[in-house]
Order: sequence, then C-alpha cells, then structure tokens
Amino acid sequence: MDGVTVGAGDLAGTGIYASRDFAPGDVVIRYELQPLTDTDYDDLPGGEELFVHSYGGRRYLYPPPARFVNHSDDPSCYQDFDRGV
Repeated sequence: MDGVTVGAGDLAGTGIYASRDFAPGDVVIRYELQPLTDTDYDDLPGGEELFVHSYGGRRYLYPPPARFVNHSDDPSCYQDFDRGV
C-alpha cells in the first residue's frame, strides 16, 4: 500500500489515510471485490455486512484494507469500479 496508512477511524474503528500527495489520476488503493450470492450474504459473519455494497445490481464484499476507506462530503478522489481502484 504505497502512499496510504491504516489507523484509527470512524468505520469500524479503522480508517485509511494518505501518507503522501497524490496527483490527479493516481491510484490511491486497489481492491478485489468479492461478489456475493444471496446465500453468501446471508452466511456472512456478524458485522461483515457493514462492508457489503451494491454495484450494478450485485452485492460485493470489500476486502481489507479497502473496506476502511471513508467517504467525504468534499471528495478528492473517487472509485473506479471498472479498474477496481
């Protein structure tokens, strides 16, 4: 994870923070979303549903550390689902 650190935060007590400046178009963090069936979702351990998001009509589980990226009212970066970043 070049350029980011994991520390205390508001999402399950953890957050991801930039440890350097990023230029427009730089990748801050990559993630491999895990697609979930309805059964997979129902079988998640307690608390894991917090890290599930829907995109394109499917549910996905965000892996650590990407699951700890917080949202901002004034974001300086965005998710690119096609590239998984």
